[in-house]
Amino acid sequence: MYQFARRGILLVYTVLIAVPLLIVITGSIKTNQDLFSHPFSLPLAPVWSNYPTVLGGQNLARAFLNSMIVTAVSVTVTVFLCSLVGYAVARIPGWRGYLVYGIFVVGMAVPAQVSIVPQYVLFDRLGLLDSLTGLALVNVVQTAPVGVFIIAGFMKTLPRELYESADLDGSNHWRTYRSIVIPLSAPSLAAAAIFLSVMHWNELMYPLYFIHDPDKRTLPLALLNFRGEYFTDYPLLFTGILIASAPMVVAYVFLQRYFVAGMTAGAIKA
Repeated sequence: MYQFARRGILLVYTVLIAVPLLIVITGSIKTNQDLFSHPFSLPLAPVWSNYPTVLGGQNLARAFLNSMIVTAVSVTVTVFLCSLVGYAVARIPGWRGYLVYGIFVVGMAVPAQVSIVPQYVLFDRLGLLDSLTGLALVNVVQTAPVGVFIIAGFMKTLPRELYESADLDGSNHWRTYRSIVIPLSAPSLAAAAIFLSVMHWNELMYPLYFIHDPDKRTLPLALLNFRGEYFTDYPLLFTGILIASAPMVVAYVFLQRYFVAGMTAGAIKA
């Protein structure tokens, strides 16, 4: 009975994921009329011109480059800073270490919408609006709790004997962090990097409010150009979504073993 119920739930979940994905994939090579007339069927006459139309218009190539820059900078800075915090949490003894860790974890429960108004005012005064630097900075601030949760959770499971041995050998904190902790924490760093990459790549809210210059738009923001007040070109929108999703799908396919290893390593360590 349990196996039957579990398979039933998995089947329903698969349908909920597969059907919208199928509509997006087939819809990207349909016309609007064909899409609304036969949303669940294969296209009567595939419209392959949607792809060059999307890539050649709406300044999508520039938006793709902007997303690459913002994501790369945001992930690199976030993982580095969160690894420092994780090392501090692992080394601070007693309740103080748990307090530092708890402060960051609580940050995960605070919705981003709560702080967007003061952040907008602050970035406006600092001259960071309409800036890829400002966008990367706010991404780091908003996703740091997630990075700390993943990385610090793993570093806390490392045996304290490692730190004690390093101290006896005369190693300072930076040397211990760089030569011992970082190599051992590579799976959790990779998992955090993949998870954060998806979050930063798909981020829409902050570009929507912080970016007004068309040349500074990221991919999710550029895709909104296919939506009009009275008409939305869904085939072109679906095509843009597939193009925007391709880098993350490819990255996950090749790096999924690191992601799985990083997410489970802390759970199986003694």
